[in-house]
Amino acid sequence: MSSSTIPLSQPLYDASWHQAIARYFLKYATFSGRASRSEFWWWVLTNALVGLGLQIVSTAVGDPLTFSAWPAPYLVWNGAQSDAGVTTVIGAIAALYSVLTLLPGLALTWRRLHDVDRSGLWFFILLIPLIGLIVLLVFTTGRSRPEGARFDRYP
Repeated sequence: MSSSTIPLSQPLYDASWHQAIARYFLKYATFSGRASRSEFWWWVLTNALVGLGLQIVSTAVGDPLTFSAWPAPYLVWNGAQSDAGVTTVIGAIAALYSVLTLLPGLALTWRRLHDVDRSGLWFFILLIPLIGLIVLLVFTTGRSRPEGARFDRYP
């Protein structure tokens, strides 16, 4: 079966960058099913490059984004004041980008966990500082397991 005939309900193994990004947006809020390693990691790379690009542009205009801007919306704290908000156009773009990619990013990670035969609820291991990130990294880099098909939703 060629990659163009793989239904969206199935993971696309060895997805190209274009295919992975297209599937990311086509499955915007789909938490059922699975996502291949290539689907997941092409998006992670793309997201990192967009974030880096926004950081470079914001630094060039004199208002660098803070680390806390990713993946949470961009907030600027003015000294000791508790006055928060977006102060530049690039900050507004970063905030909008963060908001628009938060749900599909969560859904993609959820599906990736399914592909390695883990419940999507493992995502919440991120609540444990550092250890959670390491565990999630190990899970998402793992190879696909046939048992993960139990998370597929059949018509």
